[in-house]
Amino acid sequence: MAAMTHAGRDASIIAWRNLLNLRRTPGSVVAALVQPLMFVLLLAYVFGGSLGGDDYRVYLMGGIFVQAVTFNASFTALGLANDMDKGLVDRFRSLPTPRLSVVLGRTLSDLVMSAVTLTVTALCGLAVGWRVQASPGEAALAFLVILAFAFAMSWVGATIGLTSRSVEVAQSAGLIWLFPVTFVSSAFVSTADMPGPLRHVAEWNPISATATAARDLFGNQPPPGLETAASWPVQNALPYSLMTTAAITALFMSLAIHRYRRITRG
Repeated sequence: MAAMTHAGRDASIIAWRNLLNLRRTPGSVVAALVQPLMFVLLLAYVFGGSLGGDDYRVYLMGGIFVQAVTFNASFTALGLANDMDKGLVDRFRSLPTPRLSVVLGRTLSDLVMSAVTLTVTALCGLAVGWRVQASPGEAALAFLVILAFAFAMSWVGATIGLTSRSVEVAQSAGLIWLFPVTFVSSAFVSTADMPGPLRHVAEWNPISATATAARDLFGNQPPPGLETAASWPVQNALPYSLMTTAAITALFMSLAIHRYRRITRG
């Protein structure tokens, strides 16, 4: 317990340091906030007219929320690669800081950024016509589910950042997987109209489950004409989302900490 308390205290200090450091890199904050707003406006008004108009804009927001926090994983990868490049990790190596604290501090600070991103995106959603059609408790649970998924995705980003050999590689590797994994899902359209193999991949995609769970909790129904798939992960989106979130967190936390140990031993 004493070791865990020590690790948690150090992680909170490192997280605070990361948040303070954002004042020197306002561009990363702007990118984290502008990116989801751009997708809201483009998808809502460019594709929304042919996919259901106002009803589609309401449906869209659950997917946008999940996409926004998933894309924030690239900032985790870039942040850790930057810390290694500037020698910060080497400085922590000389201190009695638990190895878990450095990586956990980065993921916690990025979780705060994900919460800010969700807030700004929700305000933009309200401006384009999105509304919560469920109870406040269900809406709060929806945001908690999305933030839990954001925490899981930050560990994926941490693993990529610690594995990359340079900041440039981390920037590329941190982004390249995000587009296929978010677009081959039900974040923006139903999986029912996708071709066979692609449909099965999209239905079992954790992003699909989290987006569907958020929509169900918000009370946002698909627009007329947008068919809902009848597969198990779609019909049981909330438990499947929680299970995959826990599995991704456990797997990539282990990988990130293992990689960090190898780096600090070098």
